[in-house]
Amino acid sequence: MNFDRENNLKKTFELLKNSYSPYSNFKVASSVITKNNRFFGGVNIENASYGLTMCAERNAIFNAISNGIKKEDIDYLILVSDSGKNLFPCGACLQVLTEFLDGNTDVIIKENNNTSIYKLKSLLPFSFKLT
Repeated sequence: MNFDRENNLKKTFELLKNSYSPYSNFKVASSVITKNNRFFGGVNIENASYGLTMCAERNAIFNAISNGIKKEDIDYLILVSDSGKNLFPCGACLQVLTEFLDGNTDVIIKENNNTSIYKLKSLLPFSFKLT
């Protein structure tokens, strides 16, 4: 992995301290990195009414889009946790990501000492599309 990716992984891990996860105790952070190395982070934010909980991946992509980032600007997405649990984006996050990321976008998942890189289209090969 190149220096920028390693540095962005470190920055994403630093976001874990901002996770609000009193119910699951499952801290997750995510970041969207643009082709010119702009960083847009997000964390999971839980709610006593579980349906109102927001995942880190959606917070990161909504942060990027809210700041004017377009699909063609995005280079890759990072997802991290220090929980030791099985870390993958949920179906809702994958569907949202297919709206805003190209199918060939790298999704880097790191928990503890394990790093895996997937293409978005391999994580949700049959996404819902209107066109």
